[in-house]
Amino acid sequence: MSRLGETRRMLRSPHEQVILDARRHGVVLARPLTWALALAAAAAAALLGGWPVTLAAPVLLAVAAGVALRAVTIWERTRLVVTTEKVFVVRGLLRRRAAAVRLGAVEAIELDQTLLGRLLGYGTLRVGPLEVTRVAAPRSVCGLVERLAEIR
Repeated sequence: MSRLGETRRMLRSPHEQVILDARRHGVVLARPLTWALALAAAAAAALLGGWPVTLAAPVLLAVAAGVALRAVTIWERTRLVVTTEKVFVVRGLLRRRAAAVRLGAVEAIELDQTLLGRLLGYGTLRVGPLEVTRVAAPRSVCGLVERLAEIR
């Protein structure tokens, strides 16, 4: 099933429309992919180390691949969805979980960006009790949520 089809299935009202369906910023992959690269480099060093150190190389490569695959899968399967009625975050591969906030109940919308976040274009968005870290284009998302919350 397509990603949009999954999102539409979660909507309760027939009049509710999806305005934004986006992944978190790709910067969430930086740390785990750096670890995977370091493990792959350790595997290459183990291959050069000679017997019996070379036996560790396949294990290190498998762990590196597992770390990278897990990070990319989590990134791919975590979505920020803004509809005409609510904001929610959907997570998970086998077991899908969603945390939502109705726009009519939102009293405060906050945007937090570090210097690096401003340079790379990501930030943390707080919509009531819901907090989503490393949101791509956070200013535009924040503005969108503010406009929709005013309508409600």
